[in-house]
Amino acid sequence: MKKGYILFAEPTIQHDLTFNRSVVLIAEQNDTGTVGFIINKKSNYSTQDLIPEFNIDFPIYNGGPVEKENLYFIHKIPSLIRNSIKIKDNIYWGGNFDLVVKLINDKKIKKNEIKFFLGYSGWEKEQLNNEIENKSWILAKNENIEKLSFHETISVWKEKLEKIGGNYLLWSNSPENPQHN
Repeated sequence: MKKGYILFAEPTIQHDLTFNRSVVLIAEQNDTGTVGFIINKKSNYSTQDLIPEFNIDFPIYNGGPVEKENLYFIHKIPSLIRNSIKIKDNIYWGGNFDLVVKLINDKKIKKNEIKFFLGYSGWEKEQLNNEIENKSWILAKNENIEKLSFHETISVWKEKLEKIGGNYLLWSNSPENPQHN
């Protein structure tokens, strides 16, 4: 597992409310574990709901079940946001948050250049590899992560399963809650 990979939840984890139909961007992987953000599940909050200093409203996504009281962000403008950590290609994680607020209020950051998350997804050292081996995740190495991460991503899980085809095509058309079938 490497940072910059994308994970698509297998349909078999449908009973896991957090990760059902999730698409996760891996932001960090090291000797202690893995950190990622669910990129396709909008929360009921926006930046102005949580940070009154924002003059412009940005959506906030549910990043995962860990530290849901903290706000995280990924972006593609490291030249503007100091102290960013490179994930892959043109995608960065974190940086100077006070500067982010100022840049957004000055209209120097566009909505397709940054994405906010409440919480993150975390796995201990071998946990994620075990979940991949147990077929809880579809590992995608060669996806266009910039496009997936910063554009409208609500339907990306379904679109990926349709591309894979076979039995996945059936799952892509099933209701999110099978009891509603």
